[in-house]
Amino acid sequence: MAPRNRPHLLLTRAATAEPYRRPGSGGDNGTVAAPSDRQAHAQRLSEQLREVDIAAQARRAEREATVEGAIDGLYLVFESFPGVGLALQSLESQRSGLQPELVSVHEVETPTGPVEQATVFVPDGKLGHFFSKLEGYAETTNDAKPKNANLVDRIAAVRLASVEALWTDPPEQFPEPDARVWWEVWLRRRDGNEIGRLQQFAERARVRMGPRTLGFSDRTVVLVEATARDLATALDVLDDLAELRQPHELAQQIASEPASEQREWVDQLVDRTSAASAEAPTVCILDTGVHKNHALLEHSLDLTDCHSCDPNWRLDDHGGHGTEMAGLALYGDLGKVIRSAGPVKLRHRLESVKLVPPPPQEHPPELHGAVTATAASLVEVQAPARRRVFSMAVTAKAGPVQEDGSRRRVTGEPTSWSAAVDALAAGRSIDVTDNGLVYLDQAEEAARRLFLISAGNVERAKFQQDYLTRNDVEPVEDPGQAWNALTVGAYTSLDNLASAGQMWDGWIPLAPRGELSPHSRTSVPFSRRWPVKPDIVLEGGNVACSPAGTSYDTPEALQVLTTRHPGVDARLLTTTCATSAATAQAAHLAASILADYPTLWPETVRALIVHSAEWTTAMQQRVDRARRVGKAAVHQLHRRYGMGLPSLDRATRSASDALTLIVQDTIHPYRDGTMREMHLHDLPWPTDVLTGLGAAQVRMRVTLSYFIEPNPGRRGWQRRYSYASHGLRFDIRRPTESTDLFRKRINQRALAEEERRPSSTNDAKQWIFGSNQRTAGSLHTDIWEGSAADLAGCGAIAIFPVTGWWKENPKRDGSDSGARYALAVSIETPEQDVDIWTPVAQQIGVPVAIQV
Repeated sequence: MAPRNRPHLLLTRAATAEPYRRPGSGGDNGTVAAPSDRQAHAQRLSEQLREVDIAAQARRAEREATVEGAIDGLYLVFESFPGVGLALQSLESQRSGLQPELVSVHEVETPTGPVEQATVFVPDGKLGHFFSKLEGYAETTNDAKPKNANLVDRIAAVRLASVEALWTDPPEQFPEPDARVWWEVWLRRRDGNEIGRLQQFAERARVRMGPRTLGFSDRTVVLVEATARDLATALDVLDDLAELRQPHELAQQIASEPASEQREWVDQLVDRTSAASAEAPTVCILDTGVHKNHALLEHSLDLTDCHSCDPNWRLDDHGGHGTEMAGLALYGDLGKVIRSAGPVKLRHRLESVKLVPPPPQEHPPELHGAVTATAASLVEVQAPARRRVFSMAVTAKAGPVQEDGSRRRVTGEPTSWSAAVDALAAGRSIDVTDNGLVYLDQAEEAARRLFLISAGNVERAKFQQDYLTRNDVEPVEDPGQAWNALTVGAYTSLDNLASAGQMWDGWIPLAPRGELSPHSRTSVPFSRRWPVKPDIVLEGGNVACSPAGTSYDTPEALQVLTTRHPGVDARLLTTTCATSAATAQAAHLAASILADYPTLWPETVRALIVHSAEWTTAMQQRVDRARRVGKAAVHQLHRRYGMGLPSLDRATRSASDALTLIVQDTIHPYRDGTMREMHLHDLPWPTDVLTGLGAAQVRMRVTLSYFIEPNPGRRGWQRRYSYASHGLRFDIRRPTESTDLFRKRINQRALAEEERRPSSTNDAKQWIFGSNQRTAGSLHTDIWEGSAADLAGCGAIAIFPVTGWWKENPKRDGSDSGARYALAVSIETPEQDVDIWTPVAQQIGVPVAIQV
């Protein structure tokens, strides 16, 4: 490969936008088998509705008090047949005024298959909506397509909701009836007085409310300390309840091992280091605080850039973890830097926000999303124009995962914390009120934020020799599943215990060089609909196994060097490990990209980091074996490793034989509930050079990155209740296609009346993942491998929308403002003595398209 000494090429030529309609779109949830006797089915459901009405009236007559402003009504639970999804949109009325409203959906495992349960609030006098649906169904059961069949055929039962029906976390985690615990209470946003009504209830029920709220477009979240019996009484007096969830506890990885290096090493590095200017980008460390006066940090961290989420907390690092993260975020591989002899010129600076409370306090049961929003606002108020990335190696413990060999609990769903991260990343404005923080409806492009979050760590008690099997059932921790975040896992190249000391004689490293670190969690347990996490991996250290194979530990030799809070012994260096260390190093990489390319969007920086990642030799060997099995097997490894190990060189530099093109553009996905436009990029392409290489094997890589706006309420996350505001996809012109045929293949609107959709040779085998396996989340990447002659004809790429809640809720559609996306396309011609960079640079007219 030629040296990477040329800038990437940023394309400023706008895409061709054209009206779009997706070919072959399907209906809502498909069709299901009809009940054997539709008349009897309708009669049974009607009788259940009547019983519900009688029970609700009796329960309401027994209530002792009412809440001013609350709407009388009842909560219904609709349950599906096993393995069948409910027709969620039909469970509520689209008419104006008080109408039935779907408030939550969750799935329950049964011996005969998964059952979907939807909770609907029905105002008084509106139960007739469902009686009418059943009557229309019953009167037309002899027709080929009875009225409302898609709704009624799916419903197995209807019942009055209990408080358990609003619980959307795993059923086994529902608290005992009389256990006083903290609940995450999700309220429907109706008139802005939801918190006041909940406060009325709390005073009368003698339950405690948390001090902060978190507001989304149609949900408000607050913490309440109560028993299940207390909250059960709220069903009869409050119409605002939507969901109940379990608050998550913060998990902190605090390294405690002392450093082996001495003070003179620090002094030597200080003498060789030049700090970045005040205008440089920053890494904002969200952690336990940072020891600002550390000799290796003080030149890059001003006191005015140190903050605390609670003004009563001191600014210094109370636990040491934040200072450890700061050393890696500022220097990257500090061990390599401190052993070097030359000058060190820093390109970015630091900011610190204390996110975690100091001891002896325990972390209060705050809403972590609101705390994270507070952290972001503190640094942005201080320096609103500064370019920054947020590094957060603080996560919440994940719930238990079933390991019975059959069906795992679905994990990876959004939480209030991960949704807040997604909203912050998407540029949501924040309204600070006395009660907490509310995200305003309109996102701001200038406020987009890049969050780097750790994947979370496997507990030491769960280490085992076959550790990859364990890691594959340990899901990424909250909020690492956030769609818009760059989630960082850990791999390791540290496998040498020769210098570790006599006490480690006979111990062996658990992970071989280049493999996933034993610490790192994965998204293998996630449902396919949720994002692939981690996105990348960086050095997170190894674990040593005792000679008897019964004990595990983390010697210093299997960790990374970093800065240390001096404490009582005044040592300034220590070692750290796991996904925290990997995340801090990723933040160093992100800030370095911003320093090189100051005009890039956060979406683009994320794209370049993932685009630059490659699997290590150990990982690649597993991927190669999986490709012989099928794409599903490759996808499993993608959920373990992400795209592998990123590289600053590949992220920031092209070579004569390795070209990267960058596009930053804005698309308008929908209009009035229909698809609106697609983008066609006719890329500057080294066609002549590639054609001349003939059958030589080359590689193309494509990465599409965009930020969605979240819709975190658990109402099925389908169609109008999609979690994502919008989805985008990419497709490449195939070697056998003209641009016109390419357009007609992917866009129904490009076809003339009665013209059939053209077909072409399927290129799925040439992609590592393929179009069906690369679509999860809001970052899509894939690698094409084939002949140079074939690639010569692939120089056009289309970006087009798929559905999202913007499309299904036209009144909340943000398409007019546009949806930004970043696109990175690379061509590599390994072992070929050719120059593909220069002819493309000449085509765009500006050889150095970005100021470096």
